[in-house]
Amino acid sequence: MQKQRIEDYALIGDCETAALVDRAGSIDWLCWPRFDSDACFAAILGTREHGHWQIAPERAGWSASRRYRGNTLILETRFETGDGVVTLIDFMPPRGNYSDVVRIVRGEAGAVRLRMDLTIRFGYGHTIPWVTRLEDGTLRAIAGPDMVVLRTPAETHGEGMSTVSEFTVAAGESIPFVLTYGPSHHPCPNPIDPFLALEETESFWSDWAGHYDPDALNGGMRLAPHWRDAVVRSLVTLKALTYAPTGGIVAAATTSLPEWPGGPRNWDYRYCWLRDSAMTLYAFMSSGYFEEAEAWRDWLVRAMAGSVDQMQIMFGLAGERRLLEWKVEWLPGFEGSRPVRIGNAAAGQLQLDVFGEVMALLHGARHGGLRESKEAWALQRSMLDSLESLWREPDEGIWEVRGPSRHFTFSKVMAWVAFDRCIRSAEEFGLDDAPLDRWREIRDEIHRDVCSRGYDPAQAAFVQSYGSPHLDASLLLLPILGFLPDDDPRIRGTIEAIERELLVDGFVLRYRPAESVDGLPGDEGAFLACSFWLVVAYLQVGRLDDACALFERLLAISNDVGLLAEEYDPRSGRQLGNFPQAFSHVGLVTAAHRLGQALASQRAEPPQPAATAVHARSP
Repeated sequence: MQKQRIEDYALIGDCETAALVDRAGSIDWLCWPRFDSDACFAAILGTREHGHWQIAPERAGWSASRRYRGNTLILETRFETGDGVVTLIDFMPPRGNYSDVVRIVRGEAGAVRLRMDLTIRFGYGHTIPWVTRLEDGTLRAIAGPDMVVLRTPAETHGEGMSTVSEFTVAAGESIPFVLTYGPSHHPCPNPIDPFLALEETESFWSDWAGHYDPDALNGGMRLAPHWRDAVVRSLVTLKALTYAPTGGIVAAATTSLPEWPGGPRNWDYRYCWLRDSAMTLYAFMSSGYFEEAEAWRDWLVRAMAGSVDQMQIMFGLAGERRLLEWKVEWLPGFEGSRPVRIGNAAAGQLQLDVFGEVMALLHGARHGGLRESKEAWALQRSMLDSLESLWREPDEGIWEVRGPSRHFTFSKVMAWVAFDRCIRSAEEFGLDDAPLDRWREIRDEIHRDVCSRGYDPAQAAFVQSYGSPHLDASLLLLPILGFLPDDDPRIRGTIEAIERELLVDGFVLRYRPAESVDGLPGDEGAFLACSFWLVVAYLQVGRLDDACALFERLLAISNDVGLLAEEYDPRSGRQLGNFPQAFSHVGLVTAAHRLGQALASQRAEPPQPAATAVHARSP
């Protein structure tokens, strides 16, 4: 069977965990019951024997196309064969007492013979469960604490260490398959009605997405229809990466999808970064969604409870602090990219920029009308007390390098943002107990320090770290953050230097050479969030045509269902890194809104899209 690419996958989820489905109807990644739980389907990081669940036509010679149903997370894969046409409908209903994956095969024309192959491997592809058939025909698979049950009217049988079914679906018929997870010490979960669950799931996502109204937001925007579609798909994807019970937001649904095939830059992104979460919530708030912002703020207060000196840059979904990193030796990795990592040791790093991202988000939330929280303001004051001395220290920076700590320029800028936004919040909203004179002195001192030590006159640009000749794409955010005026020659010089040094075939690298920064061998792709930052930076300096052209180029590399990974290799035309990546979709939403505002102010029309279509064929 042909090996899948990262962009060959689509996402389904229930706002507590998520699954990846390939073009051939195979679920190759699913962690149960949470995003960060052990995977029971891990084929994406190994082989089919590490767990997968495929439903597809039995005979070769079929073709497939797919789409999401409207503005939902319901995936529809259409298989066309010589005998007829069927649609595979995949979704995860919003969580009830248990978590379900529902797959419905619907006959469209003729009669198609299909095969289901279910291989459950708990513990990231390691543990084979004990499978029994109950009196009502339910199949139950148990290993240790985990239980999965399969219910379907189709006949099933064991084949090797898998469960299979061969069945025929004619036009007008529908055959459901429901896989349900529960703790093994619980009674067998009660069955659900898959067709009613489909209706309820469609209503849930359609109602949520229906609250997006760009014409009523941000003073009005001019979005092309394909821009609006891309924004809504990104918002739905970001919503799918939220953890509903606590308000936490994961950076991505996967671990160890490589930043370069065969390389070692493979990280676990199934946790809640303060930075990524704050930027995600900016995208939500700019789109009119404030409920998620309030839930995350409450999550933050709980996660940070205790001494601010023990603040982490990321936490678990419920605020867990121990995210111990280990290697899964039995998984060969995506295209041999090893190691496969679980957990993330970067949780213990010092990354000063997160102070600024949190403060900027909470300041923006106040402007958006979010109810005031005494606990959140007390937390902010405590964080600034800590930052008063910390900002002078070297750190690991926004890219959380595993090499030596440095005085990263962007980290210092975000320390400035932290003080600036808290000062503005106190002034504009009358917040108490703010030592404004001291905060202003520190803010001004940081600004002088950055302009003196983070700027290289020889390159006419701000550089990655004090004393370094290297550039860094994070500095594209300087004009957006208001650190200097848009017409400041240092801002224009930085943008032009990044264009010269970090653009590869029109896409932006984070930095180079990579090994000199993070100490790891090998290469990496262009970082998509940075490319979206360049779109907004172009707008800041009045380069509207360049901004539109780059945004269209970025939209064109989304996969056939509108999803983006972390990185992109323009030479091979492949997406790279964990998938789907919140950072990339946040960049898309922010850039689209800024472009829409710029076009509306100039009464200009957005460009038209290029038509593309992607299909899959059986091996």
